[in-house]
Amino acid sequence: MRSKIKSYLSLIKFSHTVFAMPFALTAYFMAIKEPGQIFEWRTLILVIFSMIFARNSAMAFNRYTDRFIDAKNPRTQKREIPDRIISAKNALIFTIINSILFIISSSFINTYTLLLSPLALFIVLGYSYTKRFTFLSHIFLGLGLAIAPAGAYIAVTGMLSPAVMMLSASVLLWTAGFDIIYSLQDEEFDKEHQLFSIPAKIGRKNSLWVSTGLHFIAIIFMLLWAFLMSANLLQWIGIGVFTALLIYQHIIVKPNDISKVNIAFGTTNGIASICLAIATIISLL
Repeated sequence: MRSKIKSYLSLIKFSHTVFAMPFALTAYFMAIKEPGQIFEWRTLILVIFSMIFARNSAMAFNRYTDRFIDAKNPRTQKREIPDRIISAKNALIFTIINSILFIISSSFINTYTLLLSPLALFIVLGYSYTKRFTFLSHIFLGLGLAIAPAGAYIAVTGMLSPAVMMLSASVLLWTAGFDIIYSLQDEEFDKEHQLFSIPAKIGRKNSLWVSTGLHFIAIIFMLLWAFLMSANLLQWIGIGVFTALLIYQHIIVKPNDISKVNIAFGTTNGIASICLAIATIISLL
């Protein structure tokens, strides 16, 4: 039983929840600071569960749709479905169950989150097909993560604010930028199998420039978010740490050396999002 749970946690890369969850929590605490809003454990727990169910659905469906591609790629052949640790049928069932749970949890929050839940699912599930027809698949992934802060804010207020829209835009571009770095590993494979990605289209060096540009614009949106929030010193420190870690990942990944891609992709971005969220949430309390 324990090994089965471990297999499913590996299937959905549960540790990568650190990318989007901190921004959802940040947006939640932003929302309760709005006039007329109060902290409610019930809403916070529902937001967290909705995030988990949506992400579980997205990751499991991605592994399901990519199972034949993963089986051909030496880098991904040991993933749970091609390695027959989890069957494709069970991965699809897992996706359906989590999708239903996402809609149910959204329905318990408010009418807006219920009505928007099918759209959110369409985006996070639809991403899995984008690499088959557009090199802008990185942007679609960013859009999927950008839903997290926007959705959490709507869960509390029933609406969006300019500040949370700036935060969501920053998350979108930040995610697209680091996904380009991650996809450098599959540049040649994507070319050979007619899959669409920035590295496959314009090469490693140019891809890193595009990633840098996206991260630069992401920081601009983050600065606009901070100004709209009248950020205090602690929040500015959090943004400073976040920016420094983005710069660091571009230092350690070079056109002629991508050996540290996983450090840049996983460790650096995970720490960046957590540090920013902690600094912002403490500053809001």
